[in-house]
Amino acid sequence: MSFRTQPLPPARLNRCQLFGPGSRDGLFEKMAGSAADVINIDLEDSVAPDDKDKARRNTIAAINDVDWGDKTLSVRINGLDTPFWYRDVVDLLEQAGERLDQIMIPKAGNASDIYAVDALVSAIEAAKGRSKRINFEAIIETAAGICHVEDIAAASPRLQAISLGAADFAASMGMATTGIGGTQENYYMHHEGRKYWSDPWHWAQTNIVAACRTHGLLPVDGPFGDFKDDEGFRAQARRSATLGMVGKWAIHPSQIALANEIFSPSEAAVTEAREILAAMEDAKRSGAGATVYKGRLVDIASIKQAEVIVRQAEMIDGQ
Repeated sequence: MSFRTQPLPPARLNRCQLFGPGSRDGLFEKMAGSAADVINIDLEDSVAPDDKDKARRNTIAAINDVDWGDKTLSVRINGLDTPFWYRDVVDLLEQAGERLDQIMIPKAGNASDIYAVDALVSAIEAAKGRSKRINFEAIIETAAGICHVEDIAAASPRLQAISLGAADFAASMGMATTGIGGTQENYYMHHEGRKYWSDPWHWAQTNIVAACRTHGLLPVDGPFGDFKDDEGFRAQARRSATLGMVGKWAIHPSQIALANEIFSPSEAAVTEAREILAAMEDAKRSGAGATVYKGRLVDIASIKQAEVIVRQAEMIDGQ
């Protein structure tokens, strides 16, 4: 094991990231009043080219005027392969107030993409005397992005999270699907006359989780396209949580409660985590490095797992 300890991710709730297009300013108050931990106002895919300027103006006004409470407020800018992104960054940082927390960088393909946005943001912050440093979230949604995901994760101290954008990722990879997330009909194994469906996103998610955990970032699952399929959303969210992701996007308000449900530790899990920490404290006092809890060995690794659960529960209670 490396002598360098694995850094902790930012201490913020990220169970659900609610998206809404910047061109629809009538949604902003509802988004602010929702139970989502993170609000993502979108200037990219959900906004038509002719509406980009309007969406940008709407978003700046909303950052300045809407009461966002204690939510993380994020704006997804346009991709670096478009003529829109630089104006997104310049106008947001020159005209929007200090309430903005984060810029989301879509289709990140390598560390240089993050560096480019970082350079522009840093220059504007210095020129305008902004006191609050803007954080970043990158979206992995291309073949290049998944190939360079660890470089991206290490690209900037501003980076706090990385998400998987399933739809564009599938297109970039040439995957034979138009589904956004979830199990795909033709991705199955056949054995003794039965079909067994597996998860085509699993390998990409584990790569993102590993890169994020290595560099102290929050790994986040992206969208689930069929917002009428609650059980499909739950199934994917549970798989993502099991792999180590901390939350999931909501592209419809009906998905907020589902994400919060899956990515919040249960009362039983919190109770058990606290009991494990107490058992280890007793073991330390007696000079032992491990102990037995409910018939199973618990040690320093168990402490780390328990501390994550308790810390999240305390953040939820503190809302």
